[in-house]
Formats: sequence, structure tokens, C-alpha cells
Amino acid sequence: MARTPSNMLPLGTKAPDFSLIDTVSDETLSLSDIKGKKGTVIMFICNHCPFVKHVNAEIAKLGKTYQEQGIGFVAISSNDVVNYPADSPELMKENANTEGFTFPYLYDETQEVAKAYDAACTPDFYLFDENLNLAYRGQLDDSRPGNGILVTGSDLRAAIDGVLNGDSVSEIQKPSIGCNIKWK
Repeated sequence: MARTPSNMLPLGTKAPDFSLIDTVSDETLSLSDIKGKKGTVIMFICNHCPFVKHVNAEIAKLGKTYQEQGIGFVAISSNDVVNYPADSPELMKENANTEGFTFPYLYDETQEVAKAYDAACTPDFYLFDENLNLAYRGQLDDSRPGNGILVTGSDLRAAIDGVLNGDSVSEIQKPSIGCNIKWK
């Protein structure tokens, strides 16, 4: 199991626009379609990664909690499905339904969106403020498969709460760790 860290896009970076197919609704969605009134969480995940499987329940819970408070949520898979068929759009839809995702799960077939966000691993988390400026990037929390630490989403939760309350988000942010994005 590879342990690839986030690249840590510079804070303040404007969210790159995109337009991708949502594997759940089969509709094409853009950044403006999923943008939240108060902020937006963009997650790079996939179906097969053990690091993602470890946190799926928590990211589903975060989506349910914060979408009601004006935070847009979206998950994107950019993995090469030829070599990693478990990450195919059909199985993405199945996974989203099984995990109870209340947010879109988009397929980045060309991998251009992952490149635009400088995404490196799954899971990789980005939080943008209401103006789509990057306020947080990095880990969900300190939990990893097998380390015995409870999955709480504490790091991302604190950042989202800061954005919602108009507080500054700490610039001390830890990179996420996970499987590398499976590039073509």
C-alpha cells in the first residue's frame, strides 16, 4: 500500500473550473453547479484505495452535516480505469449509493481536473471559501488504516467550521496520505 502525500496547493489559489460527468445522476456538472453558498469541499477519492475505504463513512457524514449549512461537496475520481477497473464509472455509482454519498461523484476521465488541482493521492481534500479561494488542503484527520486512531474528520471539520464562522483557518495543515492517483 503506497503512502503518497498531498502536494499542498498554495493557500488562496482560485478553484480551477471543471465540467465532469456525475456517475450518480449521469448529468454533466460544473464547479458552479456544485459550489456552496458559504464554501466548497472538493475531494479526490476512488473506489479501491484502502485509505479512502477507511474514511468513506466519515466523508458521507461530513457531506450530510455541512451541505445543510451551505457547504458544497463533490468527490472526483481521476484514476485510470483501464488498469484499475474497480474505479470504473459504473462501480463509482454503486459505491456512492452503498456509502450513502449525498454529493456528486464525478469521473475525471482525462485526468485534467486532477492535474489542475495538483492532486496527488486518494483521498485528497480541498476546501474553498465562498469566493472559491483555497482555505484548506490536506488530511481529513490523523487516522490511517491500521494505526488505531479513530476517524473523526477533525482537521477538515475545523477548517469548514472556520470558513462557516468567518474565522481564519490555521495555515498549519498536514498533507493527506493515501494511494497515488493512478495516472494513465
